Order: sequence, then structure tokens, then C-alpha cells
Amino acid sequence: MLADYRIKGTMNKRPLDTHWDTLIKNATVYDGSGEQPFIADVALKEKHIAAVGTLEGTANVTIHANHRALAPGFIDVHTHDDFAVLCCPDMDFKIQQGVTTEIVGNCGFGAAPFHAAQPLRSLYPKANLFPFDGYTGYVNALKDTPPSINVAFLVGHGTLRSFVMGNANRKPSSPELTQMCHLLQEGLEAGALGFSSGLMYEPGCYAHTEELVNLAREVKQYSGIYTTHLRNESDKLLEAMQEALIIGEKSGIAVQISHHKAAGSKNWGLVKQSLQLLENARISGLDVTADQYPYTRSSTVLSSVMRNKRLGKNDSADLNANDILISSAPHFPDCEGKLLQSLCNQWHLTPEDAAKKLSEKGEVFVVLNVMSEEDVRMVMKHPTTMIGSDGIPSDSGKPHPRLYGTFPKILGHYVREQQLLSLEEAIHKMTGFPATTFKLKDRGFIREKYYADLVLFDQNRIADVATYNKPQQYPLGIDYVFVNGEAVVRNGQHTHCRSGQVVCRQKT
Repeated sequence: MLADYRIKGTMNKRPLDTHWDTLIKNATVYDGSGEQPFIADVALKEKHIAAVGTLEGTANVTIHANHRALAPGFIDVHTHDDFAVLCCPDMDFKIQQGVTTEIVGNCGFGAAPFHAAQPLRSLYPKANLFPFDGYTGYVNALKDTPPSINVAFLVGHGTLRSFVMGNANRKPSSPELTQMCHLLQEGLEAGALGFSSGLMYEPGCYAHTEELVNLAREVKQYSGIYTTHLRNESDKLLEAMQEALIIGEKSGIAVQISHHKAAGSKNWGLVKQSLQLLENARISGLDVTADQYPYTRSSTVLSSVMRNKRLGKNDSADLNANDILISSAPHFPDCEGKLLQSLCNQWHLTPEDAAKKLSEKGEVFVVLNVMSEEDVRMVMKHPTTMIGSDGIPSDSGKPHPRLYGTFPKILGHYVREQQLLSLEEAIHKMTGFPATTFKLKDRGFIREKYYADLVLFDQNRIADVATYNKPQQYPLGIDYVFVNGEAVVRNGQHTHCRSGQVVCRQKT
């Protein structure tokens, strides 16, 4: 039985003459802490939560929750929407699934320096983006054209390296490392949460551990975090995990493992050992956590698959042509939604040659069938894991359904249907946990004076409906989404309100 909020002894009834902007009555409140829910009213005034309790008074808008779930807005800790927030500021694919804050700049791909951010800008080839100067310019661009969602950002190591060294496969010279440090400092001064690496991608894959440690030490001065797409997520997962932990230990900063998984059927079960590595590191005093998307298929660029020799007859191969689904191929639109094996048959080519043909005119995004459901469940259940969609936005093609369905899939499938997690535990992984880890001040919890980022949803109906064949579908059961006190989703419909803010690192 749910407790009434008054039983907690934190608030009595409010005066009758109190007036709010929005009053949400009789909600089942999941406050982001992971504690059991309680019945309460929640009042909003301007950008903040004004009161939580049994409330009386008037409001411009009164919403009768009828015991539906009210949670803090979901925080997507792993996204690649750096330019999506500028090119499609409604951010419908995130807002409609309850995401109110997202962290961009993951996997070493950052928004600045602008001209080195080509991999991310290529996702929106038709956009007329005005170049900005560093991360200060990026923040100003977001303030000039605010999106519907809050945006926090990481500095991408790969983008810095590309700007300073191009695609060079060598250690940086002392002046080059100094220049990278200065660029990193500029981003941190602009409010970055930390920096990210993508050690499976060019040019990040050419960086030695020492280079990353030196950069991470710059981040320590700002109490930031290091997030990493590991150098290997398949047969050398454990070695790659150890490298990330060493970087954290030597630099003295927190570490976030991106999209924790073991790729390739011969590596399934390795997550049991990688989770043990995280546990041991935490016992030793390292602040290390991870994120995950709730799918057994991943998504990446086809050129990375080939460069890392994951397809073909070699020791690194963990894929065959039936494991690779073409997601976005701007120069071969008729191939989107087809398996690579189908194209091999059609073109009478080997998988390697078919992949080369697809990629010769530009980047092609693919969906890879690489994980086991048992591993996904094991990682999801672990207390180090929070939720990140890793969605790759695109103005064409068929993106991985995680772009539209990550958070509802957790709440509908894994909570309600599978009962793998309790609802309060899952919401904590989406709200309070990431807000605390990434030092997002006054967000991630339903508390007085916190920003009014909220999601009201039907816990008995919420469900993802995005599929690999039809990924661009909004989930069911999400009725209201508030961003900084403004209703961005009302009765399930986007209001086109642009109330998002740039969220900077909390200074300590």
C-alpha cells in the first residue's frame, strides 16, 4: 500500500490562498531516489517545483493524475544529439519518451571545434549550420535557439585530436598535447561535465593510455568525469575495461563505461567478469559506473566494423553478413532496412566487398546483432548501471529503435512485464542516479526548489512501439512531460514549447 506523503512528516497542508502555475493532484510519486513511491500533489511555479505534499489552493492549470506515476524527467546519459538539438530543436524522439535532459558529446565525438565535428554534422547533411567558436560558441548557439530539451555536454577527445593532429597514427608531440589540453580547458570553462573517448573509432583508436591520462588530469581540476567507449567490447573487453580503470586511477577522476556489453556470441557471459572488475574498482575507491541501452542489437558506422576486422575470416571477427542490418545509407537508400547478406546475394559480392561498395561514397550506419539477452539483463540489474539510449539521429533511413523507445522499453517490458526491476529502481537509474553521477545541480529528483522536469505516465500502459522495420514511432502511455516548468508534452502531444536550457557541471 502506498504511503501518503504526510506520513513522511516533511510537509503539511498549504494555505488556501496559495496560487500555482501548475498543480498535479493525486500522483503516485517516484521521486528519483529509488525509495518506494507515495501519493502526493506536486505544484510548479515558474521553472521549479514549488511544493510537494497534500496541497490546496488555486492554479492556472490543474492536472488530475488519478494515481498515475509522476517521475523526474528522464536523463539520457549517452546520446549523439549534439547537432540534432540545433537542427530539430523540438527533439520529439526524446521528449515523447519522457527524456527532459540529455548528455551529448559521447564516444569521443564532440560538437567543437566545429570544423572537426564532421562525423556528427554529417548526420544532418542538409542543415545550414553556422560555424561557432569552441564550446562557448556551442552554448551560445543553444541559448539563441533553445530546444525543447535540456542539454549537457562532454568534450569529445576524438574531435580534439582530429582538430590538432588530423588522422595521424602516432603519439602527440608536446605542443600538440598542450593544444589539446587548452581546447579541453575551453570546453570545461564553458560548462562541460567532463570528456569522452571513443577508442574503437578513428582517430581515438590511435591514442595511447598515457595521452588519455594526461587529458583526464586536466579534467580533475574541474571535478569532471571521464566517459569511454572502450577500445574493445568483444574478445578483449576485460583488457579494455582495465585500461579505463587505470585512466581513472591515475588521473583521480570518476569513470563512466559507455554502453556496457560483450559483443559477439563467443564473448557472451564476459559481462559477469567485467561487472566484477567494476565492483572491485569501487571497493578500491574508484568512482566508476556504466550505462546501457535495453537491446541485444547495437548500432555503429559500417567503416568501423570493417576497420576493426569484425567481419570476415580472422580472429577478430564476431559478425557475419546476416548480423548486419543497413540502417542509413544516403547514397543507397534502397538498401536501408536490408541485411548485408541480402545485398551480397543481389550484387554477387563477398560481405567485405559489399560493405566496401556501400561505404565508398560516405558513412553508412548499421544495426548489429551482437549481444545476448541474458547479458543485457545481467548488466541492467547491476547497481552500477544507468540508462542511455546511444541513439543515432538521422534525417533519413531507419535508425535503431532505441532512438525512440529506450526508456519506455525499460518501464514497460523489463519492469511491468518481466519484473526484472522494480519501477522505483528503474526510475532511479534514469533520474537521481545519473543526476548525482554527472553533478547536474537541482535535477533528477522530485524535491522542492528543484527544476520542474517531470514525466507523468500510465505505469499500466507505458510501452515502446518502435521496431527495426518501423523505428520512428512514439511510445504509448506518456501523458505529460514538463521541462523547466513548461508542458512540452500535453495529453500525449508535443506542444512545440522550447523551454530547454544548457545544463552545466555543478561547481564544487
